[in-house]
Amino acid sequence: MTQETVIKPESVELSVSQGLKQAEKKKQISIQELVESLKSTADDIGQISELSSEEKILVSQFFMSLFKLMQPLAPSIAVNHLALPAQVGDVVQAHIDPTGHLLLKFEDNHVELQDLSEEKNRDLMMTVVGDVVPKFKSLTSMQKHKLENRIKVLSSITKEIQKSSEALSAAMSTGQ
Repeated sequence: MTQETVIKPESVELSVSQGLKQAEKKKQISIQELVESLKSTADDIGQISELSSEEKILVSQFFMSLFKLMQPLAPSIAVNHLALPAQVGDVVQAHIDPTGHLLLKFEDNHVELQDLSEEKNRDLMMTVVGDVVPKFKSLTSMQKHKLENRIKVLSSITKEIQKSSEALSAAMSTGQ
């Protein structure tokens, strides 16, 4: 005895028709999802462009301010070479100058100068800024202490010189 299954042509057509409708629906959803994804990507690109322009302006302003702040305090500030990313290389010493240039000295004694304002160096700039900005407090405190000491010494000396000059003037005017 063999069992034979008899499939009616109408049921095959119905099954194929439903399968096509589901595939078409998936295509429509997929196309719609792709279009939405591309629209979102276009929005992101527009925002990236705006943010890049804003970043460029801020970086320029940051380095102008750094120059004004650093110039009277120090010709350069040491950067902890251990804070630098590994891709920079085997750095043994690093310093930033007021113009935003990072001087890197390597184990083999060669030296490189990186312009931190360049777009390709922005990640490195952020690392350096994170290391250097906290050091400004000690630089300003040292500068303040140095000025206070000079004023203290000059004030004492000036008072004594004034007394001596007044005494000399008095002696000269009575002696004439």
